[in-house]
Amino acid sequence: MDEKLKGKLDNKSGIATPVFSWSPLPTKKKLDFTEKEVQNKKGDENDNSEPYYPNCEFRIWLRSCEKEIIEPLEGKITGAIPSWLNGLLLRNGPGSLKAGEDEFKHLFDSSALIHRFAIKNGNVTYQCRFLQSEVYKKIWTANRIVITEFGTKGIPDPCHSIFQRITTMFSLKSGMSDNAMISIYPFGDEIYALNEFPFIHKLDRDTLDTLERVDLTETVGVVNHTSHPHVMEDSSVYNIGMAMYPSGPYHCIIYFPKKEEPSNTSMFEKAKIVASIPARWPLHPSYMHTFGITENYFVIVEQPLSISLLALMAVRFHNEPLAGAFRWYGDEYTQISVISRKTGLLERRFQAETFFYLHIINQYEDSDYVILDVCAYRDPSMLDCMYIETMRNMQNNPDYAKMFRGRPVRFVLPMNPLPQNVSGAENLITLANTKARATYLASGEIHVKGERLCNLGCETPRIHYEKYLGKKYRYFYAISSDVDAENPGTVIKVDVKTRTCKTWQQKNCFPGEPIFVPSPNSQFEDDGIILSVMVWGYEDTNHVGLLVLDAHTFHEMGRAEFKTPSPVPKCLHGWFIPNKTTKFC
Repeated sequence: MDEKLKGKLDNKSGIATPVFSWSPLPTKKKLDFTEKEVQNKKGDENDNSEPYYPNCEFRIWLRSCEKEIIEPLEGKITGAIPSWLNGLLLRNGPGSLKAGEDEFKHLFDSSALIHRFAIKNGNVTYQCRFLQSEVYKKIWTANRIVITEFGTKGIPDPCHSIFQRITTMFSLKSGMSDNAMISIYPFGDEIYALNEFPFIHKLDRDTLDTLERVDLTETVGVVNHTSHPHVMEDSSVYNIGMAMYPSGPYHCIIYFPKKEEPSNTSMFEKAKIVASIPARWPLHPSYMHTFGITENYFVIVEQPLSISLLALMAVRFHNEPLAGAFRWYGDEYTQISVISRKTGLLERRFQAETFFYLHIINQYEDSDYVILDVCAYRDPSMLDCMYIETMRNMQNNPDYAKMFRGRPVRFVLPMNPLPQNVSGAENLITLANTKARATYLASGEIHVKGERLCNLGCETPRIHYEKYLGKKYRYFYAISSDVDAENPGTVIKVDVKTRTCKTWQQKNCFPGEPIFVPSPNSQFEDDGIILSVMVWGYEDTNHVGLLVLDAHTFHEMGRAEFKTPSPVPKCLHGWFIPNKTTKFC
């Protein structure tokens, strides 16, 4: 990788040093299914040695909810919640690492917990319920881990013969977990919990009951999909998933058309694939957590973190965690494909420096360019950071912050570049206010180099989504991913035009994904509020709150706090649903 770009992505860290002898991202030619063992001998979370990251309270992620809150709790209000703010903030995330005497080994395996904040006339109530997925019901009936997850090995059914295991090995759907603990999205007027397996769960927005499960393998024939679809202004939905064809795996854009009343046909029954491209490596399709959409294009980012299909069959046969099938090709480019929404055909393809990502901030068209803003990491070490043992030992690990180091990066993609024989080695980008570069490779492909948008680690980014998705925008909001920051519990507002930031923070308080809600008759892009769910660190475990910030000034307007009967873990993603008829209590 270009050394200058390395500095641009991260001017603080070097190549991440492995913490464990076994990595969930093994080298491309090695399959290693040995058990993960901790190599750090300095101590554990109770070690009295001086911690490397004294301000980072990792245990907020390791909490397990022990008691659901079915009847709404009333919050203690400080300051003022805007009277016009009426609706629901629904959140999803890890809820319990426990299954009887067993414990999940990776954060992504934790049982999904749904949180509900009902806001009406300046007051707020709180509830939380576990998602009643099939795997959740099996685990808690058996009182142990029974299904192998991303990073955790389940105890196999002793009645399964070797021939049944062989049959399972060739079935991508068989034995999949449906623990949808990543995100929440609306499909029309219905609410669903998602992860990256092809099962999504409908929720009752008032009671948080799990109502039904939708199997996307039966409706559109994909074997997975991302946790972050895009909801359009007309309430139709797009997502990207992978389908298996005789010629190999394809990345497919799925369209869920708006439900027309009084039709009883669901959005899933009418879903269809509107665009697709073959995976660039047929036996190693790229892992994706999201994708991009603009007025005229779909943007597909194939990072060099792939799932080896051969290794996937092997881990399934040996009942090993899915992480063992991941491969990181650190010497390969990240490939960006731009596809026409009108024709479904590939328009242009670009090669970018190697980077890993989970979240795209936004993407839009500007003149003859597509702008792509991404929360980028040098490599996928941050996935290793979310193993439970890694987290428990982070205070003794000098490389943990480097492994989690990321920065928001802008790529500028020229859609109508000068021919190579005219431009030579010159930068193909003439757009103002950017230092991003695009040049031809000897092969004739276009190589793009990113520009850092700010020098803060940003994760779970959100924008004024309803108005600026896929359009030119100025602001995004995020939480800090810098575990070695003076205060890792920081909410961030980034101005991508001036490359400046505003922040909000409070000692021992750890807010989550900031969601923008526009003011009534909003007059400008940041005319609205930010909603963020707060948890507190150390012994203050049974405590959750809803923070309300003025999105323009980034000053606190008010908050609602709740004392709960059991610990509240930090959540991941959610959705705000304006609703004048929301059930409050």
